[in-house]
Amino acid sequence: MVLLTEEVLKKLPPLYSQEEKGLDAVAVVKFFTPDSNWTWYATEFDGEDLFFGLVDGFEKEIGYFRLSELKSVKGALGLPIERDMYFKPKSLKELMD
Repeated sequence: MVLLTEEVLKKLPPLYSQEEKGLDAVAVVKFFTPDSNWTWYATEFDGEDLFFGLVDGFEKEIGYFRLSELKSVKGALGLPIERDMYFKPKSLKELMD
């Protein structure tokens, strides 16, 4: 599966463009490990490798993560990270609750 399509890239705001919104910033895309409990929600992208958003794993953390890392990580059973094709955009506030 391709993690980022041209359609998704067009929807992702540039890095730092939602910084004034705080928790009202909207996550546009969701990535997840199908064989464990890790999820990444991207609110912004630099167009090359760096995302900003929410990472939900051992705990929920807001910060930066990289596309290159998502492509290289495997879950507990060796499955690659996937993009949730049915995810509807949500604010970080909604995702934190």
